[in-house]
Amino acid sequence: MSDPSNNTANHHLNFLKLHRMHIDTHQEAVIYMREDCYVCRAEGFDAHSRVRISTHSASIIATVNVVSSDLISHQEAGLSESAWKLLQASEGEKAWFAHAAPADSMSAVRGKIYGTPFTNDSASQIITDVTLGRYSDIQLAAFVTACAGSRLDKYEVTALTRAMVAAGSNLDWGREKVMDKHCVGGLPGNRTTPIIVAIVSAAGLIMPKTSSRAITSPAGTADTMETLAPVALSLEKMRSVVEKEGGCIAWGGSVSLSPADDILIRVERALDLDSEGQLVASVISKKVAAGSTHVLIDLPVGLTAKVRSIEFADKLSEMLRYTGTSLGLQIETYYSDGQQPVGQGIGPALEARDILSVLQNKVDAPTDLRERALTLAGKLLEMGGAAPAGEGDAIAESILLSGQAWQKFQAICEAQGGMRSPPVAPFTHIVSSQRSGIISYINNRFVAKLAKLAGAPAAPAAGLDFHIRLGQKVCLGCPLFTIHAETRGELAYAIDFLKAHPDAVRIEDENL
Repeated sequence: MSDPSNNTANHHLNFLKLHRMHIDTHQEAVIYMREDCYVCRAEGFDAHSRVRISTHSASIIATVNVVSSDLISHQEAGLSESAWKLLQASEGEKAWFAHAAPADSMSAVRGKIYGTPFTNDSASQIITDVTLGRYSDIQLAAFVTACAGSRLDKYEVTALTRAMVAAGSNLDWGREKVMDKHCVGGLPGNRTTPIIVAIVSAAGLIMPKTSSRAITSPAGTADTMETLAPVALSLEKMRSVVEKEGGCIAWGGSVSLSPADDILIRVERALDLDSEGQLVASVISKKVAAGSTHVLIDLPVGLTAKVRSIEFADKLSEMLRYTGTSLGLQIETYYSDGQQPVGQGIGPALEARDILSVLQNKVDAPTDLRERALTLAGKLLEMGGAAPAGEGDAIAESILLSGQAWQKFQAICEAQGGMRSPPVAPFTHIVSSQRSGIISYINNRFVAKLAKLAGAPAAPAAGLDFHIRLGQKVCLGCPLFTIHAETRGELAYAIDFLKAHPDAVRIEDENL
């Protein structure tokens, strides 16, 4: 790039030396400037200003945070960790500053707020600006909110999906059939993906699985898999794993398959919002970018799941099919039971433990997790032509029972960088039944929140261990679930919340 010091818009004295602040602002690039800094005053920067930072070799846009102490000198500008890495800066390097040009596509976001639909052009402009870092977190929040609920029609969703695919890398496996699976979420512990990948790839099909980290849940597939093997794979590493083993389980964010989606997910997580249209765009864009051709989507349906009714499941299924077909995918959807958590563990390491017990055919492996994984794997085998119609479940079970799936899973882990044992939390607390009766109701949302308060997914060993199922008889003092935490403070926090909200599990008299 050209030397910014020669730009007439940047006076030759209008520079500061960069200082690494070692402050984690997640994916948001932040610059710290003194309020009495001559550059800050000359340019009229104030808190939340969007500023273009340029060095001799790179340029980024960041949000200003104003410092009113001696944390940095008058001659310095501090950078957050994300800004430092994006700029690829070095300590003391000179940088020049200017107001960032406004993101013109915000006019389309404002229009959407007032009812004007997105077009192909406006969707493309928005996603381009998001990917290039031109949106502040406030603007990102406005966009996410404008799309929330059911405010996007299928044409808008398709337009956003195409734009998200175009903004990132795209893989081509050179195969007619490349299998994939996704669950829309909302069901704690539903960690079938690693088991399915092992079965499907052991059957000879190609399944390069990219998964996300948790958005509003105690664990995403990438969080859980990371307790067993590296998931932050480069495109080259991912390709080598798949070429060698036929499958992988990688974090989608590390391979930039849909970079705009990863930015939006961060804001959705902070707002605790799940947009129906954004969900579809997120799922389909990553499947297309990953080079998938045949995709099975699991829709758990339950009163406290993400999909609360069959009617909503039908609507979501139709939008997934329409968008996927529009972008060249073969999509099938499957409605599963979303009334209660799946397996025993809720949280990265505890879910990983359940996965291993199923793959190793242990007698105490969670039956529901095993059956779900076999059903979905069987459907993928049929979609991929590795099993005749109606025989997928049986073939999937034979691959699991024979040990082939376990062998394949170990091989995938080794190819991704080496298999490891999931961590164990040092602090636990058993929650017992306060009465005898039958388990009649489990609140998935409450259970997920309790696991998060215990520290999951940031603390990988944290979460809940469930000891009950719906319809099960319990007696006074029987253990319902165990809270796991990595610190005493997080354990106490979760227990205090539970005391104030005792309705996670409902127990009714047997004769009702």
